[in-house]
Amino acid sequence: MSQKWRQWNKAASKVLWILVILGIVASLPVAYDRIRTEGTSKNVEMIFDYRDLVQGSSYQGNPNAWINEQLDVLKEAGIQTMAVYETTLTELSNARRITVYSEQDAARLTGKVLTADENATYLLFTNAESRQKIEPIIRKAFASQEIAVEDWSLNGRDGLKIATPVQNAVLKTMEPDPIAMDLLKSKGFHLLPRLGNSTVYNQESLASLLDRFKALGVERILFEGEEVPGYAEEPDERHLEDFAKLLNERGIGIAAIENLKGPQRGFETLAKQTNYNVARLYSLSGRDSSLDPDVIADRFALAAKDRNIRMMFIHTAIQTNTVKGEITDTIENLVESLDGPEGAIQRIENYGFQMGQADSFEVAEMAGQNYFRWIAILGAVALVALLVSVFVPPLTLLAFILGLIGTAGLYVLKPHVMEQALALFAAISAPTIAMVFAVRKIDRLHDAGQNMSTGRRLAHGILLFLRTSAMSLLAVPFIIALLNRVTYQLVLEQFRGVSLLHLAPIALTALYVLFYRKNSAFGSVGKILRMPVTIAMVIIVAVIGVVGMYYLSRTGNSGSATGLEKAFRTLLENTVGVRPRFKEFLLGHPIFIAGVFVALKYRHAIYVMVIASIGQLSIVDTFAHIHTPVWISLVRDLLGIGLGIIVGLVFVLVWQIIERCWKKWSPLLAKL
Repeated sequence: MSQKWRQWNKAASKVLWILVILGIVASLPVAYDRIRTEGTSKNVEMIFDYRDLVQGSSYQGNPNAWINEQLDVLKEAGIQTMAVYETTLTELSNARRITVYSEQDAARLTGKVLTADENATYLLFTNAESRQKIEPIIRKAFASQEIAVEDWSLNGRDGLKIATPVQNAVLKTMEPDPIAMDLLKSKGFHLLPRLGNSTVYNQESLASLLDRFKALGVERILFEGEEVPGYAEEPDERHLEDFAKLLNERGIGIAAIENLKGPQRGFETLAKQTNYNVARLYSLSGRDSSLDPDVIADRFALAAKDRNIRMMFIHTAIQTNTVKGEITDTIENLVESLDGPEGAIQRIENYGFQMGQADSFEVAEMAGQNYFRWIAILGAVALVALLVSVFVPPLTLLAFILGLIGTAGLYVLKPHVMEQALALFAAISAPTIAMVFAVRKIDRLHDAGQNMSTGRRLAHGILLFLRTSAMSLLAVPFIIALLNRVTYQLVLEQFRGVSLLHLAPIALTALYVLFYRKNSAFGSVGKILRMPVTIAMVIIVAVIGVVGMYYLSRTGNSGSATGLEKAFRTLLENTVGVRPRFKEFLLGHPIFIAGVFVALKYRHAIYVMVIASIGQLSIVDTFAHIHTPVWISLVRDLLGIGLGIIVGLVFVLVWQIIERCWKKWSPLLAKL
């Protein structure tokens, strides 16, 4: 019976490879749909924060003239859209629409004696237009919170008295400044309103506001704060579906801000209810607005090209220059970053985009895509079972059967978890299998002939590297097919398990090299456990731990990089258009080629293949960044492979020099 079981498992391996190939073929139409989807959004929108301009104007001798001048400058530089916020009494005061007084201020102006019975807020309109357009939104905002508002005047000027202390009144938000919106439209700007969830949800009032936005040409809304309008802690009190209906009726989309500390509560639900009429937004902070213009231009260009971001939100910073004794801003620096042949706008257009109001992705899905995905799922399960067969051959068939059962069960209970788990296991399996096959090939070549020429060893190293890389790439179609949802492209969902992907292939490759080879120096786990622990071993383990922690700190979206590396990345980006990964072409790939070259002569050098596995898993991980276009990931990998071969040749040359020097000098050193 055991003999038959071994035969079944051996036959099963061949069938599993056929299923893997079928899964890859079935994944190609799904990948094509994703590429089509990524090509449906080509407009990039440059947005400036109008609130920053209003704040900056408060430091100018002629605020209105300064704002008009800066608007013309920004328009000429390529800014198409201005972000307008729900306003407050403070902002209306900064914009010179009103003058605000506390109870004490009003008492001094009117000669009134202060009493303990009243503490109100008083305001005067600066002109007739302000009263006509601003008074209605002030009354509406405070009435919605049941705060009384009545007429008040001083020296013939019209105003209002608000029955709440000024400290409370200035915190209340109201509709965006209508005078500012009219000004911006007259200057030819589009508008991007920013709405918060600070007031009680009112469907009728919000519908009226959205109607005004639509009349002004608003296509998209950006949210401010930690919640979207309509969100409430208690599910029964939420109005997200109602708000989504208002947006859908007017064809208004929403914007998702990149790299928030936490997602805005209710955003994912609202995005789903609006059929993912969402565009991603990159925000350049006021602090970063003083960076070198080339650096800012790089950020905008990479955001559009590499991260599917279509909205660039720009802040300026107001700074106090004590040396010059003046208040400055960063508008001139920002204009320089946008303008000219090396500016952000020209670079973005060179990548095939056009400047305009951002569009959402139109999801492309050919007929029968679900059937293709199911074949891909079957192939992914087969790939994972093949990984099991590498380490425990008798469990090959059982692993495949259990994989099918587990996949079906997860699909019924949590389909998204199933897709992510299977994509992760497939991503781990392909580079691990590829590395195991490479190690086996090295052992066979070494046993076949120890006196292999330098040229043949180098040729074997390059060819084996190319074959291994191609095998690692087998995981890519499965990742694309399993995670082909617009939610991943918009980063509303993220591929989980990145840390495991960066560790598992290394650990499994090390496991195979140490314990599964005939000529392993360790032989068995038992032999390892019986080894006496030495200080050297403790130091080695500690060093490996530190290196491992550093390696993990460099992985994922939050990985860090030094200033020198960032400068080199920019150089690569400007030179070849797409930046390959350092850990591929400067570490994993060259070590693979050099490792094969040396191991074909010195058997124990094969242990460096554990480090070489970093390059193979990184090839796969590149495609795990779903928000990056497929063609960018493919070019990045191919460049990494090409440059890796070049750097690998340098590694081999350095080794040859070291080896010859050692042969020449070691006898002399032995005599000393």
